[in-house]
Amino acid sequence: MERRRLFLGVERSALGRAWRDRLDDVARAQALAITQQHGLPDILSRILAGRGVAPETVDAFLEPTIREAMPDPSVLTDMDRAVERLAKAVIDGEQVAIFGDYDVDGATSSAVLTLFLRAAGLDPFVHIPDRIFEGYGPNTEALKTLAGRGATLLVTLDCGTTSHQVLGEAARLGLDVVVCDHHQADEVLPSVEAVVNPNRLDDLSGLGQLCAAGVTFMLVVALNRHLRGKGFWTTARPEPDLMRYVDLVALGTVADVVPLTGLNRAFVARGLAVMRRRENAGLRALMDVARLDGPPAPYHLGFLLGPRINAGGRIGDAALGLRLLITDDTLEAGRIAADLDRLNRERQVVEMGTVAEAEAEALASLGPDEEGASVIVTAGNGWHAGVVGLVASRLKERFKRPAFAVAFTGDTGTGSGRSIAGVDLGAAVRKAVAAGILAKGGGHAMAAGITVERGQLAEFRAYLEETLGNAVEKARRDEALLVDAATTAGALTHDLVATIDRAGPFGSGNPEPVLALPAHVIAHVDELSGTHMRARLRSGDGRQVEAMAFRAAGQPLGAMLTAHRGKPLHLAGTASINRWQGQERVQFRILDAAVPPTV
Repeated sequence: MERRRLFLGVERSALGRAWRDRLDDVARAQALAITQQHGLPDILSRILAGRGVAPETVDAFLEPTIREAMPDPSVLTDMDRAVERLAKAVIDGEQVAIFGDYDVDGATSSAVLTLFLRAAGLDPFVHIPDRIFEGYGPNTEALKTLAGRGATLLVTLDCGTTSHQVLGEAARLGLDVVVCDHHQADEVLPSVEAVVNPNRLDDLSGLGQLCAAGVTFMLVVALNRHLRGKGFWTTARPEPDLMRYVDLVALGTVADVVPLTGLNRAFVARGLAVMRRRENAGLRALMDVARLDGPPAPYHLGFLLGPRINAGGRIGDAALGLRLLITDDTLEAGRIAADLDRLNRERQVVEMGTVAEAEAEALASLGPDEEGASVIVTAGNGWHAGVVGLVASRLKERFKRPAFAVAFTGDTGTGSGRSIAGVDLGAAVRKAVAAGILAKGGGHAMAAGITVERGQLAEFRAYLEETLGNAVEKARRDEALLVDAATTAGALTHDLVATIDRAGPFGSGNPEPVLALPAHVIAHVDELSGTHMRARLRSGDGRQVEAMAFRAAGQPLGAMLTAHRGKPLHLAGTASINRWQGQERVQFRILDAAVPPTV
């Protein structure tokens, strides 16, 4: 396999990594073919080729559609069984209960199924568990309550795949169960009516990259088709427009950080178009309270809307996000959105304090050269369990290795882990549970949740070092910033940004294109709010562009920018439109910098 060549000759940047051309020789030939066959600008052709787009698939990639990307839902194992049971409940007017997870994926999944069942004439109970007091997944007390209220069918969304014991109680309570999930599965599944999960070991659909909202949408498509075949829909009870739910699917897809390729990419592309119509009262209120500027983009979903919905589950009422997404009352939507916005601000304060403590602990364990541990495991008494996932994410970003943050109450800790590319955290956690090191745990390659006893925390640390040490070392050694193309400040125009955006939506699996600005002078640089760096970059012809380096103050990147004020640097980053007070400007987001070899 060809090793990608260095870009601008950068072997070690401010962040300690090499810059490499995203395109190898084969991809460069593909880019040339795309330009010749489709007449696209060179930079767009490079971006497409760098993402594995062949000349014959360019049109489909640039205009993704759900109709073309989604296979028959029946390819999912147990889908037909799930549909049969749900259809019976709809036709017979049974009381259905939905048990969803407390994150954005769980809320959006629950909203999609709730809205569909309402259109079919049912009024389902929906339970979103409290993160602190109930924890992840179904629990017996909640099931008893739902059965006691008259539910006969339980649908678990974004959870349930590993809940053998709890779901085993369901039949005794008079509940049939359908599981709709996407998390990694054990060989043995719960004994229920159906387990629809593209990541169960016997599923051959190839849809394992879907989040729960995507799987739920496919369930609704199949159920709608089945009911249509039964003549269920009438003039008095019209068939719902399922595309009106795709904005919710897009939000869950982006927030759960699943790869934006194939069907996921189509969900997000079409979902953003639906969201622009502002038909969902809850999303409309949330966009307004978040002061969303311009048309919604994946960034807004991941960093403005998603965190606000999550805030309810982290430090407030876990069901707030769901209630927001299913209401059609504008006033109620406004009230809930305002509550979530307030909770999100409170969450940010709690998170900042916990991150500071966790970073200090991590630095102590890593040593002066920050190379002491392959996996960071931090823990604290009194930490809020609702923010440990965010803290783990910050630690991963700061130290470039997998990280866990664990909140202890007494002798039991609840924690979350976040990983780096090439290191499967979910598999390691499941093995730790099987070995008796963890009381509970699960997840996927890039994220995991755990429950651990205080006396076994040291054993868990040692287990992670032994199990993941080699994989982490290799992933960090091979880490490089992949650059799509070089350009200049003068070329960073609105038209160029629009051209690049044709290859979007960008996110996990379809990364935002990285551009390099060779030897641009740091005409101005200063700190913003003590956290970010603001700069103005000048090319050799005197043209300038505004730039930001987020969370770079006090970090190696910020230090290099400051030290080279008035001097040239190679800069790598992404280009976007910054909208502020009615004005639109191109802004360059600096991701990394390097000293030019000749300077």
